[in-house]
Amino acid sequence: MPHDTPLISTIVGGLVLAFILGTLAHRLRMPPLVGYLVAGVLAGPHTPGFVADQSLAPELAEIGVILLMFGVGLHFSLKDLLSVRGIAVPGAIVQIGFATLLGWGLGALMGWPTGGSLVFGLALSVASTVVLLKALQERRLIDSDRGRIAVGWLIVEDLAMVLALVLIPAAASIGGGEHATAEPLSAAISRLLGLDLGMGGIIVMTLVKVVIFVGVMLVFGGRLIPWTMHRIAHTGSRELFRLGVLAIALGVAFGASKLFGVSLALGAFFAGMVLAESELSQRAAQESLPLRDAFTVLFFVSVGMLFDPNILIDKPLPVLATVLIIVVGKSIAAFLIVRLFRKPVGTALTISASLGQIGEFSFILAALGVSLGLLPEEGRDLILAGALISIILNPLLFYACDRLRRVLERTKREEPVATNVPEPAKEPEPEEEENRQPTALRGHAIIVGYGRVGSIVGQNLKSSGTPFLVIEDSSNRIGELRDQGIEAISGNAASRELLDLANIAGARSLVIAIPNAFEACRVADQGRTINPSLLIVARAHSDAEVDELLEYGADTVIMGEREIAMGMVDRLAQVHHDSVRYEDEADTATIAVEDTPSPDKE
Repeated sequence: MPHDTPLISTIVGGLVLAFILGTLAHRLRMPPLVGYLVAGVLAGPHTPGFVADQSLAPELAEIGVILLMFGVGLHFSLKDLLSVRGIAVPGAIVQIGFATLLGWGLGALMGWPTGGSLVFGLALSVASTVVLLKALQERRLIDSDRGRIAVGWLIVEDLAMVLALVLIPAAASIGGGEHATAEPLSAAISRLLGLDLGMGGIIVMTLVKVVIFVGVMLVFGGRLIPWTMHRIAHTGSRELFRLGVLAIALGVAFGASKLFGVSLALGAFFAGMVLAESELSQRAAQESLPLRDAFTVLFFVSVGMLFDPNILIDKPLPVLATVLIIVVGKSIAAFLIVRLFRKPVGTALTISASLGQIGEFSFILAALGVSLGLLPEEGRDLILAGALISIILNPLLFYACDRLRRVLERTKREEPVATNVPEPAKEPEPEEEENRQPTALRGHAIIVGYGRVGSIVGQNLKSSGTPFLVIEDSSNRIGELRDQGIEAISGNAASRELLDLANIAGARSLVIAIPNAFEACRVADQGRTINPSLLIVARAHSDAEVDELLEYGADTVIMGEREIAMGMVDRLAQVHHDSVRYEDEADTATIAVEDTPSPDKE
């Protein structure tokens, strides 16, 4: 029986188009994100052919934002957030104010009312959570000092936008808007006490709700969520554990939005941050990753669906001005703010590139402004055009900032040193890319990743006196390694520049201890290309990963499950005093056993 299936057609159409165009973008050496956005344009109402459901797509995309922010919370503890509050809070506030002022000026030039111009400026001031986190994850900067500042900056922006979403309807109401809605808690108190709380009362009520939410999450959620996940884990059901992770992420986000008025993304972030204190945080992140990636793709498709390409022809100069405010104005403001806090140039460039785009909160503000009669529809179209173009340009902005960093680094090294002029004392700065120095080691081993596997390898190399260095992307581990006297380089080992700093051409061995097979293959391929005689040892979790790593140049690949089985067989052989054959699809090994187990094997 024929029937309409808008949900299925939207999901299938969006994912299939995103896959095809994302693959094409990747083949053209462009970010797959560009393909996802173009897929949205093709699935939208402004182009011929398939048209996805305009009401369902944004809701599906919101699930992606919730799961993504939940994953960030799993890797971003309260301690990390507080550690960057000194720069993230004032920096974000000043940057929001500057970008809002620029947007207000453009709106005033176009003849819009003051309220609409301010909404327009606010929409241009806040960066996209999804785009920023994708960029940081691709460059493995989430756990770095720069990544923590960028994410903390973004959280402050989200908090500011939560306040703005409450104040804008109030401002429209004060201004006589017909579609304004009052803040529920403030309206209830006003009716109960017979008083008009006004703008100040609305601000206070909003802050009270946010503070109560944070308090509830830290006090009660900090105990209840980890306890719940541990109880589920003890059932031994992977299906229930995965379902529990999703239920907590979505349930807390939805409950926070309904009960406390905070954004869904912010609620999910705090849920992840609370769960991060549990030992199960890493497993929770892995279980939610596939669904998170799928819905994140749908988010970008939904953004593309809102874009009307005709505005590029009808309003080219306003579109250009909007893009310049987002990409140039915000980036310059963020760079200067970070430098005023005496942070390194590399950090300032990363923050400025991270914020040079807009996204989901901008769309919410634009829709709210139009619905309240504050913002003309032309303003919403400009915001969507600016978002699409800035998201496409964001990888180029990161590339430009990286090139600029190298130029500044080269200039700094070429500056003559004045011997007679004493330099003023400076506070020590955390090491950034421009301060990296190539290693002097030769004939050494290189360990990529210093987690549970890499640390065991490193301690054995250290005890045997074998020279080695570590490539690690976690700034905390880098500091710990150097405290132990172990040479370490911070960054992504897939980078040719980083491998050159580690002198891989003069190394004798390369140990790839990271669990991500895709990145491990890239590292192995780079290492084999630079040094054909290099011994490359890697780890894997499946036979398919073993074959792939061997294909990309690894000499030896250790699969954890097989080694565990071998250890079990060895121990059983000691007990049963017999020769036991261990067989698998790869090879057959015979374990010889002594008649009497030696004491050191007991």
